[in-house]
Amino acid sequence: MLMRAPRECGSWFWDLDGVLEPGLGSALRTAGRMSAILQKYALLGPDTLEWSWFQLGKGGLGIHSRLNLVRRSLDDPTLPGDLRACRPNGHPQAEMGEILVLGSGTWFDASGTGHDEHRLVELVVSPDEIGPSAELSVYHDVWGHCDFRGRPHPAIHAANAPRLSSALQELVQLLGVQAEPGEPTYYGHAEGYGIEAPDIIDGRGPDLTDAVFG
Repeated sequence: MLMRAPRECGSWFWDLDGVLEPGLGSALRTAGRMSAILQKYALLGPDTLEWSWFQLGKGGLGIHSRLNLVRRSLDDPTLPGDLRACRPNGHPQAEMGEILVLGSGTWFDASGTGHDEHRLVELVVSPDEIGPSAELSVYHDVWGHCDFRGRPHPAIHAANAPRLSSALQELVQLLGVQAEPGEPTYYGHAEGYGIEAPDIIDGRGPDLTDAVFG
């Protein structure tokens, strides 16, 4: 069973202020270009967009929207209008928060067999008019040197981590900005283009199953 941590075990952030045009259309085009690279490595096939709404002076409204792409590409010129049309009727001044790009990817077990997994990686882009940004996050143990029980799994790491590393390097080239590692969590920390290796004691890493749920 592939376990998913309740928080990321690694994330990478790109500050795109001054690099890309701000706004919704630019954010979606950026998501499309990034997703093409992720799809090349079978990490993310976008099928859904999710976002929340906020209002200046009020903060988050507690209202969320979801749009199924249904064979639409992220660079579809009609997509920004369809997202704006989801604005809640009772809040005409509401603005969109970060957009979460969801879909499935493939991970490989120790025998080399591939398995589809929803939300194998998560991509977030910001439509903020002030400063565009993007972030990629992972939540599973297949990217690390050990599983969440602390058992080393070199075959699984070798079958999955290099794809993530290659995708991250291509994303850096695409965006022209070095990725910044996200904040460490209980479940792991990004280091370079992968997950930081844990301390190995008596042949095992830390057992995180007290806080990991499948």
